[in-house]
Amino acid sequence: MALLLAYMGDPLVDRLERAGLSRTLSVVAVFGLFTLVLMALLLVLVPMLAKQLFRLYELAPQILDWLQHSALPWVQAKFGLADGFWKFDKIKAAISEHMGQAGDIVSVVLSQATASSLALIGWLTNLVLIPVVCFYLLRDWDIMTGKIRGLLPRQREGQIVKLAGECHEVLGAFIRGQLLVMVGLGVIYAAGLMLVGLELGLLIGVIAGLAAIVPYMGFVIGIGSALVAGLFQFGGDLYPMMGIVAVFMIGQALEGMVLTPLLVGDRIGLHPVAVIFAILAGGELFGFTGILLALPVAAVIMVLVRHMHDVYKDSEIYAGAEDPEL
Repeated sequence: MALLLAYMGDPLVDRLERAGLSRTLSVVAVFGLFTLVLMALLLVLVPMLAKQLFRLYELAPQILDWLQHSALPWVQAKFGLADGFWKFDKIKAAISEHMGQAGDIVSVVLSQATASSLALIGWLTNLVLIPVVCFYLLRDWDIMTGKIRGLLPRQREGQIVKLAGECHEVLGAFIRGQLLVMVGLGVIYAAGLMLVGLELGLLIGVIAGLAAIVPYMGFVIGIGSALVAGLFQFGGDLYPMMGIVAVFMIGQALEGMVLTPLLVGDRIGLHPVAVIFAILAGGELFGFTGILLALPVAAVIMVLVRHMHDVYKDSEIYAGAEDPEL
């Protein structure tokens, strides 16, 4: 985590350093900015999300009851599904059984923390070490990369540095750009759903924005959960449902025409079909972690493939041997 944060923050530190600040002062300024953003999230966004999460917890049995007795029977009749295909009795019983325990969450957490004090100490230690390690990584980033470069074989240094630079450009564009796209989509979805009047609009919008780290997943999760919540809240009222669909259509249009071209660009160089296959392959091989890492890994592979293509085009195998003079 500290390495990822340092990697993301290094370009901003370099920009401040070019503006005339020392490396250490630039790192302090970036840390101050990160701290302000984190405090704003903790003071404003987190309480609102916690309120909606608690509201969702309260509504869960009612939503499941509505799904079981209203929505799903219609789906069964429409698509010819067998009776008993959907089973929510056990889930409803579990949620209803623990509804009264919502106010005891703090005491449960404290008791668990007391029972596993060593685990808690380890977790807190890691939490404290992340910013400390990140600070020193940011401060000494250029020194470390310079020392690594000094260990490269002299004959291959230029080639390796070129490849590493291209991989860095692609990964940096994807990671930083995709995070900004996630934030933008989260704001669009949350604001739009709240304007429509959806009670859980902020929660669904934030989840859809976070899920956008994987292309198309944020849209699918967001519009699916928003439509279910909208049908439960608004019933058969057509206009709010049209508003929910419009929010996600607008979000997708802005992502495709504005956010992704502006923030990520086409540096990854993957066709949309290749993106889908990369995600499916990553999920099949390594599960959810593979889904998250599919596009960055595919982007690096594309850089290596382009390099191999250039080497091949410059080789004698491609050019062909010259015919000897007779």
